[in-house]
Formats: sequence, structure tokens, C-alpha cells
Amino acid sequence: MNHLVIASNEADARAATAVEQHHAEMTGTLTLRVEALLAATSHGDAAAVHAALAEVVAWCEQDLVPHALAEEESLYPVAHGRDEGRLLVDCMLAEHREITDLVRQLSTSTDMVRAAAVAHALLVMFTSHQGKENELLLPLLLAAPDVTVADLLGQLHGALGADSDADADADADAGRGEAGCGDHSCSCGEVDGPGYPELDARTVPHAIRHATIFGALDSVPAGGGMVLTAPHDPLPLLAQVEQRAPGVFEVAYLQRGPEAWRLRFRRAAV
Repeated sequence: MNHLVIASNEADARAATAVEQHHAEMTGTLTLRVEALLAATSHGDAAAVHAALAEVVAWCEQDLVPHALAEEESLYPVAHGRDEGRLLVDCMLAEHREITDLVRQLSTSTDMVRAAAVAHALLVMFTSHQGKENELLLPLLLAAPDVTVADLLGQLHGALGADSDADADADADAGRGEAGCGDHSCSCGEVDGPGYPELDARTVPHAIRHATIFGALDSVPAGGGMVLTAPHDPLPLLAQVEQRAPGVFEVAYLQRGPEAWRLRFRRAAV
């Protein structure tokens, strides 16, 4: 996220941050699930492919598609009603249709290689789509003097049937401290987990990096894990992970610089 967002009041600024952080969490979740599917496909493990594909489809049907429909009921109509937003929203709606079609293809796929290709295409499109919402749609709404983004966020949660305090929770996650290091289990020289999916955080903009990682970690099943590649020793992140989920993850360093730090996160089995 390399753009400057200017809000007319603190409530709208908080709402915009909550939307962006939630988008990042969704991207992290989808990234890890797709990476698990790609890894299983590359190993030719049919059972693992079936399980990973089911996880991708379930999350898309339960979270991604409902989120898109809720945006169409809340954020999109307001932006479409403005001359400067009409073409943008038309494009976003077209992308929603393409995303939904890709999810449908995944849900009916019987070919594991084709399913992996479709899942990767879905991840690329979803990531690009979220970037447009963050960098084009939100600033348009924030710049409109007659639009209250905080109210629109409330409508979005209402369309999802979500708790009205969800945006406050997202803000709390976004604003947790960066100093210090929480309790975590670290060791060196250990090998990667058995086929754990990987997330390269070096490609994620700094402002949404932690939210993206949290979304990925939230999708790790009990007894499972993931490998994170970071551009520096992520001690503040480890403190936040421990604060969010005390004792849930065992962390092991696989590489300590100088250009990349690789860590394995393993979720407790119970």
C-alpha cells in the first residue's frame, strides 16, 4: 500500500484502515490456502490435493463471495452514484463476476492440475482487485464530503450479518505495539515442516504486512504449519502473534539473514 489516504475525520480514517487490514487478512488467508494446494499438486499427492482444494472452495464460498456481495450492497452503490466512480465500479463488478466464476470452476473441478491453475488465477485476480479497492475506491469515498465511510463500513458488516464491533477489532489488531518480543519458542537449524505452504512477506507492502500474515496464520489448521519469509528478523511480529494467540504457535528459525529470515510456524494440535 503505497498511496496516501486523506480522511475528513478520525472515524472515517479508522474505518478505511479497518477495511484495508481486513482485505490484507483475506489475501493472506487465500494465499496460504492456494499455496497448500499448489504444493500438494506439485508432489502429486491426490489426497492432499483433494483436501486443500476443499479448503480453498469452502473459504471462498463462506467468506470471499459473501464479502464481495456485501460490498455490492454497501460501498459500491455509493461510489457508482458519483460520476468519477461509475467506470471504476463497473470494472469492479465485472471482476466480482470473474472471481465468482473462478470459484465455481474450482468447486466443480475434477482435474488437480487444472484446479491448481484456476486457484492461482483466483489469487492473482483477488490480490489485484483488493489493491484497486484500497488505492482507488476507498480514496474516492473518503474524498466525498457527503459520504461517511464509517457508516458504509457498518452497512457492510450488516450485509454480512457481522458483529458491529468487527471494525473496532480490526483497528485494535492494526494498532498493536511494535516494540518488544512476546514469549515464543525458537530454535535454529531445523528443517522445513512436511510440505508446509510458504508466505513470502517481502512482497507485501509494509502497511498491510502484519495483517496479511495474521490472515495466513489464522488459516493454519490444528497440527499444521506454514513457513514465513521476512525481510528482517520479525521480533515485533512474533510478539503480536503471541499476544493474539498465546501459546498457540511454536516458532522455529530456519534461516537468520542476512537478506531473508525464514521461520516455521506450527500450530498446536489441540
